[in-house]
Amino acid sequence: MKHLKMNKTVEVYKESADIAKQQEQHYHLLSQLQSLVKDLSSSCQQRLSYDTLSNLALALIDGTVFEIVQGLLEIQHLTEKNLYNQRLKLHTLKQELLKKHKEALQSCKTHNMAVLRAAQQRELEALEQRVKDEQRMMDEKIVLELDQKVIDQQNTLEKAGVPGFYITTNPQELTLQMNLLELILKMQQKVCESGSC
Repeated sequence: MKHLKMNKTVEVYKESADIAKQQEQHYHLLSQLQSLVKDLSSSCQQRLSYDTLSNLALALIDGTVFEIVQGLLEIQHLTEKNLYNQRLKLHTLKQELLKKHKEALQSCKTHNMAVLRAAQQRELEALEQRVKDEQRMMDEKIVLELDQKVIDQQNTLEKAGVPGFYITTNPQELTLQMNLLELILKMQQKVCESGSC
């Protein structure tokens, strides 16, 4: 019986120590967040209440949010790179056509030069129109894909319990969310610099 009471006392003591450690981490993170917020615009500072910062500090304690944000950043960078490369391919079509035209001109007989140049001009104009049309469609596709990425990120961070994140297209809310992400990234950097990464 005495042994059971001792075990229970040790467990209670360990729980109290864990709670105290977690509170200490919370206050430390909250203090750092409050310091970082001072670098934001005054309108953003006003929108980031003590409760929001306190809840953000709580969400950051175990490091999971840092990992989620890092994963989302990697996905975003890969998506942006892929979209950029798709866009770049359109522009290489014109360069390839110009190279082909130059080679054709070099091997062309003088008496056919005017006919060839006229045909090449028509071909170049048709390609430029095609590239312009495809570029417009691709740009629309890119905007839609990036909008979807934002929604995916908002949804992921909301499900992870990060305060301030929910699906929205409101520009003010998006700005606030971007500022929250900036704070999270700066906090991650501070945590890594202190060797807790």
